Amino acid sequence: MSANSKTIAVVSTFGAPGRKMLEQRPDVRIVPFSAVMPAGELLELFKREAPIHAIMLGGHKVSTPEIEAARALQVVARNGVGFDNVDLKALSAKGIPLMTVGIANSPSVAESAMHFMLTLVKKGHGQSEMVRESRWNDRMNLLGGDVYGKTLLVVGAGRIGSRMIKRASAFEMRVLVLDPYVTAETIASYGGEKVTDLDAALPLADVVSLHCPRNAETNGLMDKRRIALMKPTAFLINTARGGIIDEVALHDALTRKVIAAAALDVLDIEPAFNHPLFKLENCMFAPHTAGVTVESLERMSIAAAENAISVFEGRIKAENVVNKDVLG
Repeated sequence: MSANSKTIAVVSTFGAPGRKMLEQRPDVRIVPFSAVMPAGELLELFKREAPIHAIMLGGHKVSTPEIEAARALQVVARNGVGFDNVDLKALSAKGIPLMTVGIANSPSVAESAMHFMLTLVKKGHGQSEMVRESRWNDRMNLLGGDVYGKTLLVVGAGRIGSRMIKRASAFEMRVLVLDPYVTAETIASYGGEKVTDLDAALPLADVVSLHCPRNAETNGLMDKRRIALMKPTAFLINTARGGIIDEVALHDALTRKVIAAAALDVLDIEPAFNHPLFKLENCMFAPHTAGVTVESLERMSIAAAENAISVFEGRIKAENVVNKDVLG
């Protein structure tokens, strides 16, 4: 390989199309690493394989030790959109962009939120078990509902939330939308109605679906007080980030039937084992895979590979850079 060649550390869950794009470049050397590799082992890998010019990152932690170990890092490209485990300040201090995959997995997350909503409203799991157990005569005791005519409150109208609004509108739902950074006109173009007061909107909603980032504004957003504002028949869905819902408060609310049910793709601490919520029949889960499908993995891998290549070729895709202070 030439002196201008690049070494890229690539997570094992990286999709085949993106990997092929990198493999076809004669100036690229790929260093694979496991999606479940502990932080200490990842650090040692970086030291051993340095210099590393790009990282195709999964959910691993990347901070000053990893950056220093890589020695020649030019870009961290997330194979996804979340970046909770990445030290943005450390990257910015070195002028290194953190890039995400834009809209590559947004349709998948929106579809997963719809799946959660429909399954809860239609009582999908309970009716499936009823058939398995030959309890056909009990079917009138576990009737599902319609989303038609119901009110959905979407918190966050970004790449995912906007798609959720469109999908719910197509199901003839009334969609209320809370997002202080998106105009009423834009929200209306998606099929929603802008609201500005979360406390006032919660009692109106039959379903609340969270699509906001976790930050100082949203950490613990759905706490005991706010959950208590919801209808006792309402459902709470989180495909965004763990920690936006106070899980202790949610457990208490579900146990006491303050709300009907919840569906969570994310938890505050992951992976979770023996979580109290797991014992509740009115809480369903997915293992942080709302945005991970066969198709989205392919789209994300292509987007992440293109992000890294854009940096190498001096034409960085600014729209996918998280820490825009590095753009100059």
